[in-house]
Amino acid sequence: MTTTERTDVLVVGSGFGGAIAAYHLAAGGAAVTVLERGPWLSARDFEHDFLLGSSYTRIFDFVVGDGMSVLGGNCVGGGSVVYFSAMPRAPRFVFERQGSLGRRMWPSAITRDTLDPWYDRVAESIRISKPDWNHATYAGGLWAAACHHAGRTANPLPSAVDHDTCTNCNWMMAGCAFDAKQSLQRNYIPAAVSHGAEIRPLHEVQKLSRAEDGRYRVHYNVIDEVDYREQVGSGTIDAKLVVLAAGAGATPVILQRSEADLGSMPHAVGRYFSGNGERLNTAVMNEDRVRDVLGLERGDGIAYEANHIGKGPTVASWDRLDGSLPEFTRYSLEQLYFPPGLGTILAQVPGSTDWFGPAKKRMLSRWRSWLTIFQMIEDDNEGVFGPPPPTGNAMRISQQMLGRGALSYQPRDTTLRAWAMADGDVADILERDGIAEVGTWTNDLVGAYTVHPLASCRIGDDPGTSALDDTHELRGHPGIFVTDGSAVPGALTVNPAMTIAALAERAMPGIVDAARARGVDVSYGAPAPIGNG
Repeated sequence: MTTTERTDVLVVGSGFGGAIAAYHLAAGGAAVTVLERGPWLSARDFEHDFLLGSSYTRIFDFVVGDGMSVLGGNCVGGGSVVYFSAMPRAPRFVFERQGSLGRRMWPSAITRDTLDPWYDRVAESIRISKPDWNHATYAGGLWAAACHHAGRTANPLPSAVDHDTCTNCNWMMAGCAFDAKQSLQRNYIPAAVSHGAEIRPLHEVQKLSRAEDGRYRVHYNVIDEVDYREQVGSGTIDAKLVVLAAGAGATPVILQRSEADLGSMPHAVGRYFSGNGERLNTAVMNEDRVRDVLGLERGDGIAYEANHIGKGPTVASWDRLDGSLPEFTRYSLEQLYFPPGLGTILAQVPGSTDWFGPAKKRMLSRWRSWLTIFQMIEDDNEGVFGPPPPTGNAMRISQQMLGRGALSYQPRDTTLRAWAMADGDVADILERDGIAEVGTWTNDLVGAYTVHPLASCRIGDDPGTSALDDTHELRGHPGIFVTDGSAVPGALTVNPAMTIAALAERAMPGIVDAARARGVDVSYGAPAPIGNG
């Protein structure tokens, strides 16, 4: 006979949405259990290696869908462990977006002005460096120089990196071995644990049901630490309140699978998915033209060859982030580094539709001269999740990292035109005067992809097009809240981590009130978790 455990609050996932919820609820006196499907690795465990079984494959989840692939974190700390630490705030116009709805998609209660205090709260808790050209990488400086040459502007990105500790090793995506990156393992997570929150890694939540006393019963499988396809146990935990923060690629799947037990889900669960409008262009720089046209040289006669030196994105062009422009014509262009393990696979050969072959081989021979530009446009929330797989968020294909999911993404003309406009800008900047050849991404072979999935259970005022109300509570299911990227209504045109965190912070007073109403002895008012990292 299996014994069901009990807790006050069950949090699913330990990324920005989950860790922030766990901290505030535990600090307020609630018994909190966090179930995380990935392993718990720390700085001493992070490896500079692409081999199967290294930290690189253990802490990622790469799910291939129909027309869209999603790359996300799979570990304690979630996306904060594998992200590049870019922490800009969303532009003011984002909160007025309509998409194809013909009306504002964000709740009326949320504007840039009302969210700013919560952005400030996050900045108190996660040390964010102010933009500084001294911290730009050589690749970032090259992007800035090319923008200037083309009559454009470029800006350093705010980031959650301790620049005094950072070694510029450019292995941030494999987890920071030097603890220079301000992941959630440096702030909210240790603070939550210090207040009694229990975090259980390798616990993958499958569904929610109802216990006889009205609590929510959370069903989970325990995953093998080496082969994520293997289940080595299972169990259930009853909780008075549940916070779902498994990520925009997993939270809707858990809710879909729960429908048979909990009853009808809101129409918007698993719909209106956004990939944050993301797209990669890879430019192969002409070293001679970089020297002669841009006047750059980093020593020993080398003009660039620095794709691999430094850290993640440090410089972005925000010329198109103008609220007076029409929707679907606003976007940012950000210098980015993708490690060879992914970058060489994803890179498109300039002037060709070839993803492999002799032209790709020649391109790969010059990978040190690459400059990757990351677009974040306003997409149109085209993604829809089909029926969930038997377990988890995807059918696992390999021991770690790779799975096949039920997400379908067919971009509309609005999205395609926005990508084409951004492609044109990248080409105009980097191909001017022969500085580079740009390989433009095409969806034809592998579809679109995102590292920042959003909006699959979004907040809003309209019950027909939003799964959550403006408190982040699931419509028709009191006591279930969603605080991860799936709650964000649509593409942000910038990196979303800061906004996801701010929305989670904003949701906490209401979640604490809901927990109290359900019999949990908890209060709100814990200080920012400074000094716990």
